[in-house]
Amino acid sequence: MIRVDRDGDVCVVSIDRPDRRNALRPTDLDVLADAAEQVTAPVLYLHGEGPAFCAGADLDVVADLDREGARDLAARGQRVVRAFESTDAVVVAGIDGPARGGGVELALGCDVRVATPAASFAEPGVSLGLFGAWGGTARLARICGEGDAMDLALSGRSVDATDAHRMGLVSRVVDDPRTVADEIAAHPPDALGALKRRMRDREDVQSQEAREVEAFADLVASHADDIAAARDED
Repeated sequence: MIRVDRDGDVCVVSIDRPDRRNALRPTDLDVLADAAEQVTAPVLYLHGEGPAFCAGADLDVVADLDREGARDLAARGQRVVRAFESTDAVVVAGIDGPARGGGVELALGCDVRVATPAASFAEPGVSLGLFGAWGGTARLARICGEGDAMDLALSGRSVDATDAHRMGLVSRVVDDPRTVADEIAAHPPDALGALKRRMRDREDVQSQEAREVEAFADLVASHADDIAAARDED
């Protein structure tokens, strides 16, 4: 099941099927997407309960899929990842324990990925003659670089938190990833949303820079008093 709780400025989304290593069923994917599309907190924190982050799609479900069912499962997973990317909330993945297949793909859609020393990552679908279809082929190379992405996807091997940090799959390795979500949530929500929109901008550089100028001007106008106070403290 998926639990959604508000804790101050952080919406905590918990994947809570520890007996199945937090493997996801189609209905779980729908709840995750709804949570991201409806979030009102400035930060969404995604994590898994128990010893794993997420094992990806539940193989009990995958084993019974026909062609149309496979398309539907892929589309539902892609909806979640797109929702993480498009919401104004900053989405932080706290990865403690194994992330496998679709679990890696969920993390790839998050804005900030933070691991504990116990985290590990793998795209093992190739061993079953499959590959991740929740947007992994589109995002893994962009985030990790083509060489590391090809290695992970084609070998199916597992990498630990240190290697994941080296290749850019995670930005930090800490004991408690939730502290990073709280750190981010301490900043003005409008600044967080504007920064995310600009960093996620996929248009050409010139038009991106023009939108960056306007967003910066809006924030300066909105936070004039805070800026003046900070200046006076220097």
